[in-house]
Amino acid sequence: MHYAQYAGRAPQFFTIGHPFPLEGGAELPSVILAYHTYGTLNEAGDNVLWVCHALTASSDVADWWPGTVVEGGLLDPSKYFVICVNKLGSPYGSTSPITVNPATGESWYLDFPQVTIRDMVRAYQELRTALGITRIKMIIGGSTGGCQAMEWAIMEPELFENVSLTVTLPKITPWIVADSEAQRMAIEADPTFFERRMDGGGQGLAAARAMSMLIYRNSVAFNRTQHDPDSEKLEGYRAASYQRYQGEKLRRRFNAHCYYRLLQSLDSHDVGRGRGGVAAALRRITARTIVTAVDSDIMFTEPEVRGMAALLGADYHVIHSDYGHDGFLIETPEITRILREYL
Repeated sequence: MHYAQYAGRAPQFFTIGHPFPLEGGAELPSVILAYHTYGTLNEAGDNVLWVCHALTASSDVADWWPGTVVEGGLLDPSKYFVICVNKLGSPYGSTSPITVNPATGESWYLDFPQVTIRDMVRAYQELRTALGITRIKMIIGGSTGGCQAMEWAIMEPELFENVSLTVTLPKITPWIVADSEAQRMAIEADPTFFERRMDGGGQGLAAARAMSMLIYRNSVAFNRTQHDPDSEKLEGYRAASYQRYQGEKLRRRFNAHCYYRLLQSLDSHDVGRGRGGVAAALRRITARTIVTAVDSDIMFTEPEVRGMAALLGADYHVIHSDYGHDGFLIETPEITRILREYL
């Protein structure tokens, strides 16, 4: 079956009907998680591939990672029960700034409390129990999805057989925090962001996305793909229109309030918090771990990812890509080749 036959399905929903305390001290009165599944859970509840999505993706992994959810592919629904959950704070169905606050009957917007990566994983744990999943053959996470996978492998080490961490780190660097803050400043510069409306902050979000493209890619990618062969030009540059296109594309499909809070979630990621530091936390992971870097990534750099792999004693792989951090989504055949060796 071609992957397109799996993509575009409506999500399922799971409700946590009790108050859900957050790491920062606030509390959500209840939580809804949107999720997609492909394939059938076996009687033992252990033929599971759990995918954690990145910053602005959804739970429809067949849509945003084309070519993977296909018979004979990496996420083969004929063999595995594949699941991806939309993380807290995202606008694709789970509880977020644009869902309704039961206490007011209106959307949360900026009243939505800070949610950490650890909070997201605690919500996944409740869904996992409700579905009857007893063991996860492989959890797969790239970028911020890798942050989630790492947290969960530390929280419940016995649950996982394999942990795949791609272009991610155990603690967010000042470089990434600086990028996030610059993006938040762009959103805050749009006065509509502070209005209680669904499209509030839209232009600020577009500007933030254009900025983020510079860290998601790199100069090699831009200089190769956005080159203007017309040396007589005085305006209308290809790279300029590309930035505006990327900003507008995200503005149309995402939400500024959600993006703002998700950047804060990323900034707070530190597996060593309350666990005696990063090295001590990573020692809790007992599953076979596969760490993959992209050689041109300037967000989660190859030397930094290699250092994490050494702390984990992980199998380490480096993918070549001209597309920087986004290479983890673009170089699908190479990632598939690596991970299928462990399945």
